[in-house]
Formats: sequence, C-alpha cells, structure tokens
Amino acid sequence: MKGKYINLFTDFGFKKIFGEEESKENLISFLNTLLPEHHHIEELSFSNNEQQGASILDRKAIFDLNCKSSSGEYFIVELQKAKQNFFKDRSVFYATFPLQQQAKSGDWDFRLAAVYMIGILDFVFDEDRNNREASKEVVHRVQLKNQHNQVFYDKLTFIYLTLPNFIKTEQELETLQDKWFYLFRHLHELEQVPERLQELVFKRLFELAQLAKFSQEERNAYESSLKYYRDLKNVIDTAHYEGKELGRKEGRIEGMQEGKIEGRKEGRIEGKKESALEIASNLLSLMDDKTIAVMTGLDIKIIEKLRHSR
Repeated sequence: MKGKYINLFTDFGFKKIFGEEESKENLISFLNTLLPEHHHIEELSFSNNEQQGASILDRKAIFDLNCKSSSGEYFIVELQKAKQNFFKDRSVFYATFPLQQQAKSGDWDFRLAAVYMIGILDFVFDEDRNNREASKEVVHRVQLKNQHNQVFYDKLTFIYLTLPNFIKTEQELETLQDKWFYLFRHLHELEQVPERLQELVFKRLFELAQLAKFSQEERNAYESSLKYYRDLKNVIDTAHYEGKELGRKEGRIEGMQEGKIEGRKEGRIEGKKESALEIASNLLSLMDDKTIAVMTGLDIKIIEKLRHSR
C-alpha cells in the first residue's frame, strides 16, 4: 500500500472518517456546508441502516442520520458514497426508507420530517459528459417540481456532488466546502497537512486517516476495500473507454460510407465540369463567349480565360 492517508472514496475510508462515533464532528462539519442554514446540524446520531434490500456493500457506504437543528427541528440525512451502476435508481430507492420509517402506529396525520439524500460521486453522469455547463457543476440540488418548475414537495431533497468536476488547487481553496471537496479528491495523495487546511476539524481528520496508525486488521480491511474500489472503477472506466472506441469506430465506418457517397457525388460534378470545359474549347472558334457560357453552364470568366490561354 502506497501513500500516507486513506482514500475517502473507498468504503473503508468513507466509514472511517464519517461513519464512526469518534468522527461525528467531521460529519457535521461536512454536511453543514451542503444543508440550508435553517437545517444546520446541532446534534446527530446514527440510526440502524440495515434496510431491506440493501446489499452488504451498500450498507458499508450508506448512513442514515437523525439530525436536529439549532432551532430543535428534527430531520433526516441519508449520506451515501455512490456507486455508478444505476445510481439514480439507487438514490430514489433508498430515499423511500427514511420516509417510510417515520410512520407511526395508530392515528397519524402523515406529517413527515424533511429528508436529505446526499450522494458523493467520483464519476460524472453520462448525460453530462459532453455538456459544457454541466461539466462545471459540482453540487446538484434536485427536488420534485411541477410543469411550471415550481417545487411541489420541499421535504425531499437530493444533493449530488460530482467531485471529478472540482478542479481547484490548494491555493484556490476559499470556503470550508472547497476544503472538504479538495480532501475527497486528494487526501490519499497528500504527505502532510496543507497550509490551507489548518482548521481543528481537519487536523483531527488527518490523525484518523493515517495508515501507519492502523492495526493490522484495519490495514487488511482497507487493502481489501481499496482493491474492490479500484477493480470496480477499472471495470466501469474500461466500459466507458470501449464504448467510446466503438462509437469512434462506428463513426469512422459511417464517415467512410458517407465519404464514398460524397466522393461519387464530387466525382460526378468534377466530370461534368471537365466535359463542359472540353465542349467550350471546341466552340471557341465558332461562337462568342456569352453564347458558349449559356450553352455549357460555365461562368463567362472561365470562357474568357480559355480563349486567352489558346
């Protein structure tokens, strides 16, 4: 294992930094950069996320969080380190659990607490890859809206972080949110705590993330998680590459076919032009330039050049 610190995109690294009791301060600091001010977290507790239908791998990277704001309002955050395959389906599917779990027995008015579904992506949606504007967006907020683009239901919010789009350097980091995004992208590449990340929350994070301080059992678990992450990413990246290559190949074939058609078309045009020039040359001694131009369809200037070149 190379590197000094863990990779936050691995299931192990994600859980180590955000999913344990001793890392709650990291979680609150990070989430408060994404949530609206009235839902900034004052208190947080982990709930049981052994949801029906969740795979073992998903349960390692999805946290159900019971939160309370400074005003005392209760709300739920479901945080997930997103997997690329069927991500949107997964998000909607898992968002139903914190909604259904609020059901109460007996008489109940169906009033629900707000739910935030936050997905951390190390990939870009396929539909955004060739969209110049979308390629600049890191934070995507999605709510249910009607045909007039008005929010129909404001208690369910999806927040997706497309972290490959975050390209700021250490010197360009300004906000606390910038710093958290930078850590997701670069923690496993760093050798020391950067000057721009001297806040106490980050100093504690770097202590937690040091591979040298892991037990052998933790190192083994991390190595396994890192291998799984790399293998999965490699499979998906390879699929994208092969898809692009197939597209290029099909494009070249189609281009060649179109080229042949275009070539035949251009050939016919060129052939007609050469034939017209030959006819015009034969008529020079018999007719005036204007008449020859009308008969052959050639520009009169071409006829004049032909006559002067004789």
